[in-house]
Amino acid sequence: MKHECIIGLGSNINAQQNFEDAIALISSEHEVLQLSKWINTAPLGILDQPDFLNGAIKIRTASSQSDFQLYLKAIEDKLKRDRTAPKFGPRTIDLDIVIWDGVLIDQDYLTRDFLRQVVDEIS
Repeated sequence: MKHECIIGLGSNINAQQNFEDAIALISSEHEVLQLSKWINTAPLGILDQPDFLNGAIKIRTASSQSDFQLYLKAIEDKLKRDRTAPKFGPRTIDLDIVIWDGVLIDQDYLTRDFLRQVVDEIS
């Protein structure tokens, strides 16, 4: 069975390149259906850091939700995501499932305008 998923992307370390690399990795194994525009956003929590680039990608996958979540974490690791850094600190890439088969998974969608904007663009 195929699943449709919308993934939120965020980065403020070499963001453009990390977005391109993440999308290339995802598209090598899953069907990319649509990309949102990329938007710059001010950091949350820790303000003394560069702005973030945010966006969303809609894909189709045969993976289960739990397997796909692990797959995204592996991509973050491959792109050198530092998991010891503060929660709201700088990052090379952040990949989160926001919508899975039409169901809201990431509650940040409800409180973060930038996330709602990029997800709504492609949903």
